[in-house]
Amino acid sequence: MEIKEKEEVAQQQYLTFFLADEEYAVNIQRVKEIIEYTTVTKVPKVPKWIRGVINLRGNVVPVIDLTVRFGLEERPVTKTTCIVIVEVEQDSERAVIGVIADAVNQVIDFGPKDIEEPPAFGTRVRLEYLFGMGKLGKKFALILNIDSVLSSTELLTVSTLQAATGDTQAEAGSSVEDQLEA
Repeated sequence: MEIKEKEEVAQQQYLTFFLADEEYAVNIQRVKEIIEYTTVTKVPKVPKWIRGVINLRGNVVPVIDLTVRFGLEERPVTKTTCIVIVEVEQDSERAVIGVIADAVNQVIDFGPKDIEEPPAFGTRVRLEYLFGMGKLGKKFALILNIDSVLSSTELLTVSTLQAATGDTQAEAGSSVEDQLEA
């Protein structure tokens, strides 16, 4: 009985989703929500893999295209395309970002015995971006280390983007309010 309890504690849930026909997973504790793909406002002078920003209940959220980030070709938006809102942390800096997924698949439990080390070959993703590979029957899901996908500098860029766009929205909002009062 005690051993079973330890196994349950060691198991963690992951959200699996597709990017360029590969299945990826991220720890469910990092996932804030999944939203339908919506209008993404383009922002000039940012890397191509930052698609832009969305307004999520009044908050500016940068949207990242991991397919492009991983050096693959940008995928067209389809009816199954969605945005997975995740929280990333690096150097005690936290940020909420949206990750474009071609489709969300499932929430699955992976125990320690279900996770293999990523091979040094054969994946399109840099090894430092991965925790491991979760067994899904005869295939695997690449388990992302979502914190390492963005470097400190890139996370700072995303944070600056959020702040700058938020300031612009605040200024635009006060301008409108000033005009309404006049």
